[in-house]
Amino acid sequence: MEPRGLMGGFYRISEWIMRLAVINLLWIVCSIPFVFFGLTMFIAPQSGATEQDMLGSLYTSLILMAIVAPFTFFPATAAMFAVARKWVTGETDVSLFKTYFRGYKENYKQSMIGGILYTLLFVIMIVDFIVYREQLNILSYIFIAFLALLGVSIFNFFSMLVHYHMKTFQLMKNAILITIGKPFRSLSTAIMCGLVIYISFFQFTFLIPFFMGSIVAYLAFWNFNIIYTKLQEQAEKLKRSEEEEAEEAAEMDREDLVKDEYKEANREADKEGSK
Repeated sequence: MEPRGLMGGFYRISEWIMRLAVINLLWIVCSIPFVFFGLTMFIAPQSGATEQDMLGSLYTSLILMAIVAPFTFFPATAAMFAVARKWVTGETDVSLFKTYFRGYKENYKQSMIGGILYTLLFVIMIVDFIVYREQLNILSYIFIAFLALLGVSIFNFFSMLVHYHMKTFQLMKNAILITIGKPFRSLSTAIMCGLVIYISFFQFTFLIPFFMGSIVAYLAFWNFNIIYTKLQEQAEKLKRSEEEEAEEAAEMDREDLVKDEYKEANREADKEGSK
């Protein structure tokens, strides 16, 4: 029996702390290669290392992260979103390990393919930005805007991946379309998740191994679920209006048919009378 009152509040808070921490740790463990190469960027350079050496080390780490991301980071993140989906939809007491690894297994292939495509798009955008940064400022700002769009659409991609049964290309297309079509929701997702990531990296680094990823996944899917609910309501309203229009059209057809039958009967009666 769950305790009530103040102790019940502490119990629920401790439960949520445990849930968020467990899923975040599972996410990191399943992304170990990606995390390892990411950590190499923060290793202090050797004394006497030039700026060129440091840039070369940074680029090497980023390239290695890009290579392993589709096979580790993306499937692990999809599994985390699968758990977040359960929480947002009210299933808070699900088995954490079972739900996480079921989501990992079920979504591995699609998340890997999506990860490869997203990584390629990011690489193309970043390279274009570096190339045009010194030449044309307007183009560089355009590439920054595309990078931001891709970054926010990833949250919608993971949310749709665990919520719908679609092909990977359709998931990516719809994720980008929702990001563009719902700018305020997309902006709120970017602000909330960006704030959590910023605080985790620059204020309270202990959040990174225990809470950062799971909080971001929860906030991102919570925001997506609001979009999904509104779209569903709009679809239901449209369906009802179409059904009402169809009923009205059918009623008008019935009335016209009755009128035609009545006219035909009158004509027959007139013919009989004239005879």
